[in-house]
Amino acid sequence: MILICKVISAYIISMKQKSNIIKKNMENGNPGFNKLVDSLQLPKDICMGALRVTMTGNLEAWIENYRGILEYSEQSILLQGKNCQVCFEGSRLSIDYYTNEDMKISGCIQCVRYL
Repeated sequence: MILICKVISAYIISMKQKSNIIKKNMENGNPGFNKLVDSLQLPKDICMGALRVTMTGNLEAWIENYRGILEYSEQSILLQGKNCQVCFEGSRLSIDYYTNEDMKISGCIQCVRYL
């Protein structure tokens, strides 16, 4: 029983160390880390904190990995991502819901710009 607890404890510590290494490389924008993510074909939205925008026609957009809402009106919604900003322009735009991880925008979306 003690051996199993030690193995589990060592595994947890190892996973925390790996997580910290990945986090540091993401924050520093390490080009080697970017190449590693590309070569392993890992999802960039998860590994690098990139924005993920999924649209249904021009009526709805789901955004993941955003950092904050910078501007909000019926004609424009500007969001901050880790490495860029994204602006939704149109008419009757509204944020249907948002959490710390994702949000849904609805209305008549005429333009999506990455800044």
